[in-house]
Amino acid sequence: MRNKKKLLIEQLDQKLINFKDAGMVLVPQKGWINTIRTTLNMTRDQLGTKLDLTKGAIQKIEEREATGQITINKLKDVGKALGMQFVYGFVPKDGTIDNLINTKSQTLARKIVLRTNQNMKLEDQGIGDEKINETIKDLANEIKREMRKSLWD
Repeated sequence: MRNKKKLLIEQLDQKLINFKDAGMVLVPQKGWINTIRTTLNMTRDQLGTKLDLTKGAIQKIEEREATGQITINKLKDVGKALGMQFVYGFVPKDGTIDNLINTKSQTLARKIVLRTNQNMKLEDQGIGDEKINETIKDLANEIKREMRKSLWD
C-alpha cells in the first residue's frame, strides 16, 4: 500500500512538472480573454459572433474572468472561439507534491514533538535539542509513510 501511494505521488509530480513554468506567468490585469482578444485586434462583437453572444455579454465575461468569477466551461468555450485550447492545473508552491508532503510532515512532527517535550519539561523530564531534532525527523518520516489525514488539518 505504501509503495502504491509513493508511486501515485511520483506520477502526479510527473504530470504537474509540465505546469512548473506556468506558475511563473503573471495573469494580465484585465485577464487573458481581453488581452488575447485585443492583441489579435478582435472586437467584442467579433468574439460575440463566434460565441453567439452580444458585445455586452463578452464585456461581462472579460470582467468575470478578471475578477476570478468565471466558470471553467466558459473559459473553454472562449478559448475555442479564439482558436486556442484552455488549460488549467495546479502548481505546488514547494516544487513537487513530494516536497509539499515533506514540509507538512515536518511541521506536524515538530508541533507534536515540541508539545510533548513541553509537557515532559513540566515534569522535569525534557530531552535535549539533538534528541528533539532526531525525534522530529523520525516522526516526520513515519507521518509521511502513513500519509496521515491529520497532515492536512
